[in-house]
Amino acid sequence: MTAGPEEISIAVARLRAGGVVAFPTETVYGLGADALRVEAIARVFALKGRPSTNPLIVHVCDEEMARTHAASWPERARRLAARFWPGPLTIIVDRGRLIPPVVTAGGATVGMRCPAHPLALALIETFGGPLVGPSANRSGGLSPTSAAHVAAAFSADDVYVLDGGVCQAGIESTVVWVAAGPVRVLRPGVIGAEAIELELGEPVETVTASAEDREVVLSPGMHERHYAPATPCMLADAADMASVGDMDVVVGFVSPKRTCRFFVAMPNAARAYAARLYAALHEADAAGGARIVIERPPAVGATAEETAIWRAVGDRLRRACAAEGRA
Repeated sequence: MTAGPEEISIAVARLRAGGVVAFPTETVYGLGADALRVEAIARVFALKGRPSTNPLIVHVCDEEMARTHAASWPERARRLAARFWPGPLTIIVDRGRLIPPVVTAGGATVGMRCPAHPLALALIETFGGPLVGPSANRSGGLSPTSAAHVAAAFSADDVYVLDGGVCQAGIESTVVWVAAGPVRVLRPGVIGAEAIELELGEPVETVTASAEDREVVLSPGMHERHYAPATPCMLADAADMASVGDMDVVVGFVSPKRTCRFFVAMPNAARAYAARLYAALHEADAAGGARIVIERPPAVGATAEETAIWRAVGDRLRRACAAEGRA
């Protein structure tokens, strides 16, 4: 069921009372709360079990709202917003005085995004202010790409869910730093560094260090272990698939010749793979296998856009398969 005006009204009332609402975006479902209200933000952290050192992204309905809540809005930000908003790009700028430090883990910068989903935009516009919107899941776990994923993670008393269907992009937004110094991609997404470079006409760096290497975490999604199923999982090359056992769940392009507990077929196209990724991992996690074996996807594509998507997919899978014990 797709939410409409009545559900939006209920959601806005929840938000104005300091409550939490899950809303769809084109990437994943977000856990929304008033971005200017400390107690509402604290509730998001508590529900997710999210470390206070991990900053939140602020969601806005247009560039004007972003400018209002930024200390400055550099020309780089203006150009990127004009080109990619609404869309899966989070722009990090200097934090405005209205944004509580708890949002940014005490940092001086804040990530802002205008999502490309009509329900998310209608919610923010009707509410009349920015919303924090981390993925609507328990911290470190699989991101939700459907309302059912959210409902399985949180009670209806704690989180009101706006059902906007299945997310079309499927993986979290690209995060780009434009606050000062060189432009840097802190988290890869479907918008690649090459596209940002082309728009700005200046070099763009890609940061590979994890959150564990930093005193202040600049962006969500930088922890070494993240986006992870509860079932242990591993990446495997096609040649390694011969080791699959009958208690393994396989996520891949071609069903293994050996017997496995469950097989999840993945599309070959980069954009379709990204859109399917988290739903596939949710299915694999629910299959009850001893481990999840994920056939390694390509590292490059036929175009710069496809390569950017495969890089982002690879980043999510690497973090999902990282050793236990890294939050």
